[in-house]
Amino acid sequence: MFQPVSLFIGLRYSRSSKGNAFISFISFFSIAGIAIGLIALFTVSSVMNGFENSLKTNMLGLIPHVEVQSDAHTNSQMDTLKADLEQSPYVDHVSLYRHGEAILQTNKDLHGVLLQGLYDDNGSLYKIADKIVQGDWKIVLTKNYSIAISRYLSRKLGVGVGDKLRVIMPNASTYTPLGRMPSQRLFKVAAIYETGSEIDMALAFTSGPSLQRILKLDKNTAPNLSVSLHEPFALNEFIESSQGVFKGHNYSDWRSSQGTLFAAVAMEKRIMSMLLALIVLVAVFNIVSALTMMVSEKQGEVAILQTLGLTPSQVQKVFMVQGLYNGVIGTAIGAFLGVILSLYINELLALVGLNLLAGIELPVKFDILSLVIIASASIAMSFLATLYPARKAAKVKPAEVLRYE
Repeated sequence: MFQPVSLFIGLRYSRSSKGNAFISFISFFSIAGIAIGLIALFTVSSVMNGFENSLKTNMLGLIPHVEVQSDAHTNSQMDTLKADLEQSPYVDHVSLYRHGEAILQTNKDLHGVLLQGLYDDNGSLYKIADKIVQGDWKIVLTKNYSIAISRYLSRKLGVGVGDKLRVIMPNASTYTPLGRMPSQRLFKVAAIYETGSEIDMALAFTSGPSLQRILKLDKNTAPNLSVSLHEPFALNEFIESSQGVFKGHNYSDWRSSQGTLFAAVAMEKRIMSMLLALIVLVAVFNIVSALTMMVSEKQGEVAILQTLGLTPSQVQKVFMVQGLYNGVIGTAIGAFLGVILSLYINELLALVGLNLLAGIELPVKFDILSLVIIASASIAMSFLATLYPARKAAKVKPAEVLRYE
């Protein structure tokens, strides 16, 4: 009983089951519309975040986030640079690294890849060790002329663990009696990995010394540096903070090879969110319609309340509370059901028989900040929708309404 009179009357109007059935019908559908919109937004946002995180893990976990070219620098200079980069709070790990364009050839087929030569496996950049499905990853790093290829390439080239394939390096050549020929050598397949992304078609791994030999590089040629960041999307901040360290060095980052894909994913997220937000916007307009008709129906009651001492400001708050009640209830229901649907979306799809290819499940990742912003925006739009009808109610003149009562 000690709550403000505007809040008390507004909640009574909102919970009342009597009155115009059509207005109640519109109010119900405004709540349902907001709830459905929030369910769709929460689910799509969580799935898109999961998809983006899956791409970031599977693709950016297998390539350098930043690669520093050695060019004419010596091994000692690259070691100094490595030590400097490891001091950055953005950096997770810095490792020695080589790469070269290669052609993998077997009796069945051939395929072009980027062959990466790794020198250690104690960093978190190369998460390929977690993606190995056959063979032994350690053999790739410790045994000369061993190679790890994807399951896709294994099927395409018709080779498995223990089989040999020919690695041809078009950018390195040797002199033979027949003239200048691309450098090539037989490699033994020691491991097969699978990420489930397009990286599987383009990457193969071997040890740094093996790649150095087939590239015909001098032993004193310094390798490049691959820099792994704690958060790949914090690339701009890292580069800006490391300008002094990078001075005099050439470097490239993951955006040059994968930036277009992640930009497309980000754009798709924004477009989907904008389209689904229209569902909530339509439901909010239902609040305007319901409140406007409610004001017209309740003019007599408003006039009586004003004669009893209710000020225009208090009358305005009564209808703002009523409209905001619909928005809050719809948002609460939509947010709760949206989280539940996101958590069990794969089970629900399986239940209705909508299984994805090869049993692939939709990835789901909750971004609490984004979900809170979506829910807050829904309540804010509901509040804005109450302003016009509430102001109209506040302008009711008791003398004119009660003239013929």
